[in-house]
Amino acid sequence: MNKKMRSVCLLLVTAVIWGFAFVAQSTGMDHVGPYTFMCCRFLLAGIALIPVSKILDRQKSQEEVKSGKQGLLKAGIICGTALFLGCVFQQVGIQYTTVGKAGFITTLYIVIVPVFGLFMHNKSSKNVWISVVLSIFGLYLLCMDEAFTLSKGDILELIGAFAFAAQILVVDRVIGHLDGVKLSYVQYFVCCFFSFILMLIFETPSIETIKGALLPILYAGLCSNAIGNTFQVVAQKDLDPTVASLLMSLESVFSVIAGWLLLNQALSLKEGLGCLLMLIAIILAQLPEKK
Repeated sequence: MNKKMRSVCLLLVTAVIWGFAFVAQSTGMDHVGPYTFMCCRFLLAGIALIPVSKILDRQKSQEEVKSGKQGLLKAGIICGTALFLGCVFQQVGIQYTTVGKAGFITTLYIVIVPVFGLFMHNKSSKNVWISVVLSIFGLYLLCMDEAFTLSKGDILELIGAFAFAAQILVVDRVIGHLDGVKLSYVQYFVCCFFSFILMLIFETPSIETIKGALLPILYAGLCSNAIGNTFQVVAQKDLDPTVASLLMSLESVFSVIAGWLLLNQALSLKEGLGCLLMLIAIILAQLPEKK
């Protein structure tokens, strides 16, 4: 198997892992609150990535290791804060909506990113603007009820998508001179810190409740964050970023499949059509425009 094919397989596995993580996030809150879940999840993910970083450092020169640490803490705090905001809205919102809808709304960050880019003087292609229009119609069909209102969960997931888009743009600004794995575990510890504060203020976790949510926490922390993000870093080295983004965005499709298989959360015909429009928008936003 060549490097490109291996990278495609790794990102497909990553999309499956991330899609099924929405189920873990949903079922985990049968036992613990959203902030406790996030605190445990990100603590596990951060600890798990430290040995991965050490192993990767052995393959680098001393100069490369040192250069990858410069400005790491500052960048990690900024990226971690943006990531925390995205995750907290996603985690709280998933209590009030279905796994499939949460997955598709979250993946809208792929369309939101180029819109945010306008404020940074980045031009977007015609495909992106068509995607924006399609995603708006898709979001309407997926989330809007007969009274023309969005549910509380859908609104929170949408705010989370905007926060994820901001985090992607921040990472894009700083990742050029930083170690990607180190940046990941620093931002995970930042998310854990903020989640810990909210957990102490709003929740009363116990060892017993955390034990009840242990399997979802392990899946979200180790599989979704530690393994998923490591696969992403490894795969993107040998793959075109457009193709990589397209493959990773398939998490929205797998979230619907996961919700249907594991939680019996089926979509209506209108919601399914909305998902289809949003999937087309997500794919179209990643395709290069013909010259």
